[in-house]
Amino acid sequence: MLYKSFLLLSNDYAFLNVFRYITFRTAIAVFFGFLFSFFLAPPFIRFLKRRQIGEEIREDGPQSHFSKRGTPTMGGFIILLSILISTLLLNDLSNRYVLLSLFVLVTFGLLGLFDDYKKVVKKNRKGLTAGKKFFFQFVIGLIVGFLLYKGFVSKEFKTVVMFPFFKDFLPQLGILFIPYAAIVIVATSNAVNLTDGLDGLAIGPLLIAAVAYLIFSYVAGHSEISKYLLVQHVRGAGELTILCGTIFGAGLGFLWFNAYPAQIFMGDVGSLSLGSILAVIALSIKQEILLFSVCGLFVIEVLSVLIQVVSFKITGKRVFRMAPLHHHFEEMNWPESRITIRFWIVALILALLSVATLKLR
Repeated sequence: MLYKSFLLLSNDYAFLNVFRYITFRTAIAVFFGFLFSFFLAPPFIRFLKRRQIGEEIREDGPQSHFSKRGTPTMGGFIILLSILISTLLLNDLSNRYVLLSLFVLVTFGLLGLFDDYKKVVKKNRKGLTAGKKFFFQFVIGLIVGFLLYKGFVSKEFKTVVMFPFFKDFLPQLGILFIPYAAIVIVATSNAVNLTDGLDGLAIGPLLIAAVAYLIFSYVAGHSEISKYLLVQHVRGAGELTILCGTIFGAGLGFLWFNAYPAQIFMGDVGSLSLGSILAVIALSIKQEILLFSVCGLFVIEVLSVLIQVVSFKITGKRVFRMAPLHHHFEEMNWPESRITIRFWIVALILALLSVATLKLR
């Protein structure tokens, strides 16, 4: 809305032409996202405390977590709201890649909100059953895949898969792109959800991933740079750069209150929705394979759970003291802040290596 208004006014006020530049709007998006999140958080935390809406701690988890009982949760709602407001103000809302991303953000956010509501308000510790949660996630993922496949988002969209390092290896998925997209979205959202177990642990790598995909989106949306780097040009992907900036800013504002010791937790409303929107952005710009490295920390956390389960079923022994992996280090008496910072460092290194692949074709 603000973007369109400034474009109209730029005929009379030349300085408003800066809003035509994606780089300028991205910088403003980071600032707006942070500002909204930072100022929305305190009243939201007070509201949750008044209503006694706090985190329930699992009995079989690390003993140190019992001190967190009652900490306000569902803080991801603040991030979602900040992203939505900033996007409505700064993005070109005729861009269907942006609209599709917001559709996934909202639908996964509502799913996560309902799950959190059952857990912390209705005191049902299990929330939505895993089967129901996966079903709704997969349905939304199939809708996204179908819209991309049928060209409703862009007639130029191609259902090929791009692999890092290989400029000519572009397998065509055709109609199989629909379930493929659903799997990418569901896997990414649940990987983030699984990692969200310590103060600031999930939001830090999410911020890093948002910056990485900000770069990828800008490259994909720029015809000359994408041609030079042998990356598929996606017309309109530049608007996703601004959206990534908004995600980064909103997440940064939330981190102010989620850093150890956390005043509020993200909850499923945040982890599911933020993971899914990153996946949709990655699919839109044909960089979903790089999710394995950009979001490598989340992948490691998922693998630790799979390894633990398979090992216990086959041998009756556990590989880790507790899964996911961050709980293993807690059981080794690592301070929570040390685990978080070191996991952030791993996430940053993986993201930097991923960005470096743009030059290696």
